[in-house]
Amino acid sequence: MHVGEEFCGSQSEALQESINKQSVNYFRNYHRTRMDELHLFLENEGWELCPVKTSFTILQLQEFKFLRNSPLLHSRTSKTQDEETSQSRDSSPTKQKAASDGGSFFLRYLHGGNPFNVETEEDGTEDIMETDSFECSYSLDQNESSSDDDIADELKQDYIDEIAGTSPGKWRASLKHSSRRASWKAVVGLPPLVTNTTLTVLRLFGKYIQMMDVLRSIAFDVTICMSQLFDFYLYAVYTFFASGMSEVNERTMSNKLRTTLRRITDNLILSENDDNANGHQVASPGRRDKVPHPHISPIVDLMNEHKLYGLAERVVAAESLVYLAKQFEFLQPCLESMIPVQKKAFLQQFYSQTVSTAAELRKPVYRIVAAHAVDYENIHQQMTAVKWEIKEIMSQHNAYVDIILREFQVFSMRLAEISKRVPIPKEAYNVLWEHCIRLASRTFVEGYSTDSCFH
Repeated sequence: MHVGEEFCGSQSEALQESINKQSVNYFRNYHRTRMDELHLFLENEGWELCPVKTSFTILQLQEFKFLRNSPLLHSRTSKTQDEETSQSRDSSPTKQKAASDGGSFFLRYLHGGNPFNVETEEDGTEDIMETDSFECSYSLDQNESSSDDDIADELKQDYIDEIAGTSPGKWRASLKHSSRRASWKAVVGLPPLVTNTTLTVLRLFGKYIQMMDVLRSIAFDVTICMSQLFDFYLYAVYTFFASGMSEVNERTMSNKLRTTLRRITDNLILSENDDNANGHQVASPGRRDKVPHPHISPIVDLMNEHKLYGLAERVVAAESLVYLAKQFEFLQPCLESMIPVQKKAFLQQFYSQTVSTAAELRKPVYRIVAAHAVDYENIHQQMTAVKWEIKEIMSQHNAYVDIILREFQVFSMRLAEISKRVPIPKEAYNVLWEHCIRLASRTFVEGYSTDSCFH
């Protein structure tokens, strides 16, 4: 197009419109195929941790190589919005080469060569996979010595204040145990929690942005397709791991998250009615943009009590979605620089209404585990069986207290066991215990509200 404009001295609006139409048709077909592949990958995903390095970033992927020196990603706050937009419009390789050689294609290639020779780097390798096993790098408490010499003095003093009056032996044992727990929860430098499908979506992001860079006229159409990739991944995580309990939607999902899921269901997911209505007809344009409802792979076991109802898979799924959202946010300045100014409102709304809800999906995903891991019904029954008539002051608490403490202890032990396979981030750990405390509190309220408590 640039060569033709310079040769003819005309913008050739009719030609540009035709090329734009053909480009949109080509990319729509390409995107349709990628969405079908993503549907296949998600339905066969085992939600196992993909062992990428701790230092992994999306710029290490080959698909993002062309953005490694982009000032939009490395210095997001050093320039104003107008400066970034102006620079990004001239950021494509062709335009940069033209600017460095005087702007004229014909003068630059007057003595040889042509504008279609593109120099590429020969090195096409990626070094993103971790070779060491996860267990060796994470099981810190297994390799700790029994000595407490390495415990900080401040930590010792805190425990002295907390358990003043206890025997030295109990104090020392409690200190060592709590120190090991604290070090387990404070592990830093863990690799991103991603799956093979997560990496596939990230690579597609890179390819789509390359197309936006080359075909600026359809950049907004490509942006919409990128948003559909993220939408479908989010919808699959919700469908697989958070839609099994009806009360989850009411108690743990915000209105914004519910609105997002409803929008995705209406605009992106092919319903059974759509299938029946178009079974023997040519698919309508709206139906061609939709994908079938995904179903979780049968190899994923979410009913095993000893594995906390698939907690390892739930952690990988929820945290990989959060990581994907963070990378989408990282790419926001680049995307905004490539789409027309009047279209930026759509992108900003997508970030505020959809990308921001990724972290919120943790609550419904993990609540199912907290609801099944502790036998709240048995605790409630024990409470209702208590005779609350006060005839004499008891010297010991009721049995249901021991039961719930034991339930929490077993739950904590299982969490520690699963953390040897998959690291449980602090955010997930906090959400799990928050759910347990809330459910236990509700059980206490229901138990104390029985008639026997008021006699």
